[in-house]
Amino acid sequence: MRKNNRPIGVFDSGLGGLTVLRQLRRILPRERFIYFGDTARVPYGSKSPETVRRYSAEIVRFLVKKNVKMVVVACNTSSALALKDLKEKFPIPICGVVEPGAALALRKSISGRIGIIGTEATIKSQIYPITLKALAGDRPIEVFGLATPLLVPLVEEGITAGPIANLIIKNYLGHLWRMEIDVLILGCTHYPLLKNTIRKILDKNIVLVDSALAVAEKVKDILAKNNLAIEHGRKLSPEFYVTDSSEKFRQLGQRFLREKISDVHLIKFL
Repeated sequence: MRKNNRPIGVFDSGLGGLTVLRQLRRILPRERFIYFGDTARVPYGSKSPETVRRYSAEIVRFLVKKNVKMVVVACNTSSALALKDLKEKFPIPICGVVEPGAALALRKSISGRIGIIGTEATIKSQIYPITLKALAGDRPIEVFGLATPLLVPLVEEGITAGPIANLIIKNYLGHLWRMEIDVLILGCTHYPLLKNTIRKILDKNIVLVDSALAVAEKVKDILAKNNLAIEHGRKLSPEFYVTDSSEKFRQLGQRFLREKISDVHLIKFL
């Protein structure tokens, strides 16, 4: 198989990365994709950095064996804790979700007061404040991070609207309202499924940044620079691999991807 006809690997701890895959398929309709959801070990946000790095390396190793030409780390926690390690270990382009999302947030913010919600591990890593300040240069900005650990299981259970979701999100976001932010980064790929509920609760002037589109544009740029973009092809269904409950993934995943998911392959690492 010619190098540019090989698939692109995309992985997340569970379902959330499907929001990134959806934008990748929209921006790069000719490309082939393999998606890996580590559904047996979700969520990553409460795991130690060492564990997240080990899990992430196992998945990339699996994808490399599938002959992928690049990997998209469609998980904020893995991007925060494992991206540097992955780039050092594997000889293919690897793109995370943090830097594209941070760059988009800076473009959208007028006041420079930017909020981030994410898993405990992502917020604790300080990867977003570090990245935002590096990209901002001399521009003064203030960054306010908030761990929202209940939101991933909420989305995984399909509870993205209604009184329970409203109550939890309102309780979390009260602190950020008081910080007078003008941009809120959805620092987890699960969170776009809660976008409508968050939008109803937040001040309408606060811009929500979902990094999925920015990531897709970054991947397009990486493919072009490395001469890896597919030259000819038609839109094909992605291959899906999970580590637990393939039927649940198929049912819930269709809501994330917004298209039918047929075959899901169950694999075991342990």
